[in-house]
Amino acid sequence: MKRTTLSLIAGATALAAVTGFAALTAPDGTAAPGTTKATTRLPVERVGLACPVPSSSEVAETVYTSYTPAGAEAGKGAGAGKDGAGRSTALLRPAAGATAGGGTGGGTGGKKPPATAKAPATVTAPGKPVTARADGAAVPALTGSATGALASGWTVQQTTVVPAGGPRGLLGLTCGAPDTDFWFPAASTAQARHDYVHLTNPDDTAAVADIELYGPEGVLKSQFTEGIPVPAHSTVPVLLPTLTQEAAQRDVTVHVTTRSGRVGAAVGVADDKLGSDWISASADPSGSVVLPGIPADATSVRLVVFAPGEDDADLKVKLSTASGAIVPAGADTLHVKSGMTASIDLPDLTRGSAASLFLAPEDPKRPVPVVAALQVVRGKGDKSEIAFIPAAGAISARATAADNRAGASTLSLTAPEADAQVRITASAGSEAGTPVTKTVTVKAGTTAALTDIVPQGLKGSYALTVEPVSGGKVYAARTLAAPQDGIPMFTVQALADDRGTVEVPSAHQDLGLLD
Repeated sequence: MKRTTLSLIAGATALAAVTGFAALTAPDGTAAPGTTKATTRLPVERVGLACPVPSSSEVAETVYTSYTPAGAEAGKGAGAGKDGAGRSTALLRPAAGATAGGGTGGGTGGKKPPATAKAPATVTAPGKPVTARADGAAVPALTGSATGALASGWTVQQTTVVPAGGPRGLLGLTCGAPDTDFWFPAASTAQARHDYVHLTNPDDTAAVADIELYGPEGVLKSQFTEGIPVPAHSTVPVLLPTLTQEAAQRDVTVHVTTRSGRVGAAVGVADDKLGSDWISASADPSGSVVLPGIPADATSVRLVVFAPGEDDADLKVKLSTASGAIVPAGADTLHVKSGMTASIDLPDLTRGSAASLFLAPEDPKRPVPVVAALQVVRGKGDKSEIAFIPAAGAISARATAADNRAGASTLSLTAPEADAQVRITASAGSEAGTPVTKTVTVKAGTTAALTDIVPQGLKGSYALTVEPVSGGKVYAARTLAAPQDGIPMFTVQALADDRGTVEVPSAHQDLGLLD
């Protein structure tokens, strides 16, 4: 198999995504003291991203899919968010630091200098996904930014297939926004697991990070976890078992913070028996939690919850199905001690119906913030495959999942509290196809699993964009399946609001906003 890496140094490329920095242009002027200033929402004009090393396997096959939704136009200010020639740009560059050895999916050694792939086509306008492929163990982490009309709502999906070896599998990750605080329930230091925390710095200044580990009995005594330097435009993979001398723990919650700067963070998981995937960060700690997108044919589901505050959490557990919310047999409540990781197995959970999980405080007057994630398995025995679903945030305006494929993608929508109307757009295909838009209603307490919203005349992959129209809060996840040799390989990504607009004063001034 020919091994290639992305050439992202010369010119603009297809790859960029929404992350945590945004620069906006607005008119001049200030409000008089003591007055309320009118505000408006403007598209962001600059965003950044971080994509970790995809794999350390020589046989890994990685596809990057880059997309920004049509309809949100930024970059209309004089030169704002554009390059020196007045063009919107989308650039990703290889990060310094690790390639092989720190990725997910075990490598085989014998590294050779990688060949250079043909640079993918440059993104010139929103509305159509563009893909690029990079194979082998030498693919680096990527950092980059998008500006102008390409910035608002930009997303990049990193999808890797490792077809052979112990940690084989389908690994999916939405390249994430740099931030200063991340929670990762469902990590592990068990002997059969090889979990790496990937810290990637997309900014021009260095960052310093700390990592804390929490098991079922509380904080794990750790070493080498404070003051981890992450240089500018660099990546640092950290193997979890090397951080503690305590006995292996099946369920661990990882807390990543930065003392200075920002990083993108993700946990790469390789299990000797169950394959590989990524753990994305849980939504911020909250008294109520939604975990959307459990596949209908899940053979094993394990819920992992952590309470970061000073109070214990007593939670009600409900399962949302196509027909409504029910209480899982024998798992109606969960007690989570402060500062400790709690877990519960949920056997025979879905029983052939795609579902979501709701967690709510037993006493609504005393909500205790928690973070949570699901470990989900499809298949049995040596034909099993693992994936993870983190707690998701509600979609306030718009969210997108890229790299969907005909007959392989399922979009799960759930509305815990009230009926919700949602507009879904399947983009043009990366090679051919006409966009399709459909409005659906999700009944309160139910989960809808949609497989039929596909571009007309599709060739290649496509993006799915979700926009709430009316009603209650909506949560979403996308499942991508790629069965191979009898193994039901799959990956699940919870959709996060793309933060493609920012509220600014309706005043005549230039604002630089840090999200």
